[in-house]
Amino acid sequence: MKERAVSAASRLASRFRRNLRASIRIDTRSLAVFRIFAGALIVADLLLRSRNFGFMYSENGAVPLSLAVDAASSDAFSVYYFTTDPTVTALLFVVQALFALQLIVGYRTRFATVVSFLLVVSLDHRNPLVLSYADTLFRLLLFWAIFLPLGERWSVDAVHRRCEPRRSFVGVAGALALGQMVTMYFVNGLHKSTSDYWTTGEAAPLVMGLGDTTFLFGDFASQFTTVMQAGGLAWYYMMLVSWLLIVLVGRKRYLTVGVYAAAHASFALTVRIGAFPYVAMAGLVLFLQTRFWDDLGAVARRLGVEPERIGACLSCTERAAALFPNPRRVDERTRHLRSHVYTVSIAVVVAAIVVASAFSAPPVDERSPVEPDQHIEDVADRFSIDQPSWSVFAPTPRTTDRYYVFAAETADGDFLDVYNDRELSYDRPYEDEGLQSQYGTYRERFYMNDVRRAGLDDRHNASEKLGDYLCEKWREERGVELVRINMHYISEDVTMETITEPEERDRSSVELYQHACGDNVEFEIQPPDF
Repeated sequence: MKERAVSAASRLASRFRRNLRASIRIDTRSLAVFRIFAGALIVADLLLRSRNFGFMYSENGAVPLSLAVDAASSDAFSVYYFTTDPTVTALLFVVQALFALQLIVGYRTRFATVVSFLLVVSLDHRNPLVLSYADTLFRLLLFWAIFLPLGERWSVDAVHRRCEPRRSFVGVAGALALGQMVTMYFVNGLHKSTSDYWTTGEAAPLVMGLGDTTFLFGDFASQFTTVMQAGGLAWYYMMLVSWLLIVLVGRKRYLTVGVYAAAHASFALTVRIGAFPYVAMAGLVLFLQTRFWDDLGAVARRLGVEPERIGACLSCTERAAALFPNPRRVDERTRHLRSHVYTVSIAVVVAAIVVASAFSAPPVDERSPVEPDQHIEDVADRFSIDQPSWSVFAPTPRTTDRYYVFAAETADGDFLDVYNDRELSYDRPYEDEGLQSQYGTYRERFYMNDVRRAGLDDRHNASEKLGDYLCEKWREERGVELVRINMHYISEDVTMETITEPEERDRSSVELYQHACGDNVEFEIQPPDF
């Protein structure tokens, strides 16, 4: 009887291990697509940030280095902290793009991943006022990717190895990368479960009523309140059952991944929330297992894609790989040994963090004792790899639309709205294009959110720096001397009845900051009368 019980327990344990391995198994083709996706996201982000380079990343802009350091976490890591020269800063942008391209082609992939991660962290800390949850998720995924064999397929490294690549990868790093996505979804769902807006489905149509975030098809979608309500409710439940992304395998899994990817694609076409949909889709790629790629190959053959064409593409890859130096070849035994070493290194990294913190901390006699877990937390914060609250649009979604009016008086006694470049008016700007047009890029909206919060709670002097920048800009570019600026943000209460009727909303105004240009004195310019 006892032997039967032991045998049954052994079979159960074996089945559990088998199912667990099947759940966290990542196809190496998915890793290759993620690698290319991640590199492309870095390049795209650099190009988009370059549009605001002078405004966001130079000493003459609104976010000089002193403000960036003040707004970032304590002892934050950034190679950008070593220079204020705009030429050197721009050169660092170029260097980061080159390493991202190295990541895309998969040459010395792990080294490229580590350097890309450090440069991404550095750029984020150079201007923390423009960051969002998309940046947080991307940093974390890129961190776990350091321990994944991203160069196993479709890479220069794979050609240099000249051996059959592994079909899939099973390891702690893979489980952590997959778990990162599920954690983000599930925790966000838990936050939303405490709000009636999400449990009744009202959140989605209300979000679609926010003119400062909706764009492209957002205005059209906001007209279908019932459809939006059903979609919002579906998304809420998708958050709560996101663990299915790991539990399910085979065709069930990739069909589930398709549903989540379609949801993110709909976000990308309706709300201007930055790179979040694309970063999330990059993370979802990791869930695509061998069954997906086998089925995709079968579909390709049915469509007449011949294997010879694929072979031709591989030969092109070999010719391209010949352009990259391959100073040493690694045999199969060494390659597998490295794989095990990288897996074990994930556990070692925690100890390394503690040691690094101990060396960087003040002497014991000059500080109070700090527990090891505090060391880990401090270093995680330094590199921004600590887990956030994941409260995206949660627990309660924003139900106030907003726009900014910066009332300014010129030396000639004229009054202007210098934020929206018009005569002074507290009415909605960009009525035809939509409120989101007041921001040049999506990162400017995140920046203004931080300026607004700083103006209300005096966390840092972002409002003052923005005022200095605007005074100088209008003097140099417009030839107009500004005397003073009053920064206001206008709120509109969005209700289910006024989603598509902004003129029917109740409005209110809050003064963020009074700024004096040069040696002038600040005082209140006539505020709005609503």
